[in-house]
Amino acid sequence: MEKKRIRERVWKLLEERGVARFPKPVYGRIPNFEGAEAAAELLRRSEEYLHAEVVKVNPDAPQRAVRRAVLTDGRVLVMPTPRIVKGFLVLDPSRIPQRAYAEASTIEGAFNYGVPTHPRSLPDIDLIVAGSVAVTPDGWRVGKGEGFSELEYAILKSYGKCNDLTPVVTTVHDLQLVEKIPAEPYDLPVNKIYTNTRIIKCPPQPRPHGIIWGLLEEEKVASIPLLRELRSMSSQSRS
Repeated sequence: MEKKRIRERVWKLLEERGVARFPKPVYGRIPNFEGAEAAAELLRRSEEYLHAEVVKVNPDAPQRAVRRAVLTDGRVLVMPTPRIVKGFLVLDPSRIPQRAYAEASTIEGAFNYGVPTHPRSLPDIDLIVAGSVAVTPDGWRVGKGEGFSELEYAILKSYGKCNDLTPVVTTVHDLQLVEKIPAEPYDLPVNKIYTNTRIIKCPPQPRPHGIIWGLLEEEKVASIPLLRELRSMSSQSRS
């Protein structure tokens, strides 16, 4: 309930302060915000980004500027499909016309220009960009409440495409910073926060070791083929 209250407070604040962007209302979403491009530009100048060849970015609207920058800068973009239902897309800028980078940074464009790729065939991920509704200076975040960032990380980790040392960052508006978020065993913390005005380096926090099957609803497992596959693999390895 506390996380729900935090989300609702941040969504309301963004709307009231006039910094919420389309798609609106932002309630129930990773909120788009005025200054998303400035936050993306700060990330673009970071050491983690400059050393990354493959960047995984969430598909939400406020991170579109990040996805476009990844393509423009010649990095390979890995984007999970919404709700992970169709797995992951790989967008290689060398195989996409430069004039199409802006379109390819949208969800529809990513499906047009990206290549559906099973996690076992993905390149190793050098940097993860997660969307957030709220985040604390010590690195704990909340999304819209469905746990997809955590599941995406767990899936990629299960296939050896990222690990505990892979940098995880988020881009948010200053108004999305909160003092405290209760942490759960499955929560994925961030190493750095890039806002529309500044960079916050977070202290190290423990990361989840993998998928906690006992906390997943059967309906969610049934709706995501990759989860069904991983659960089957896990069952076979125990038998």
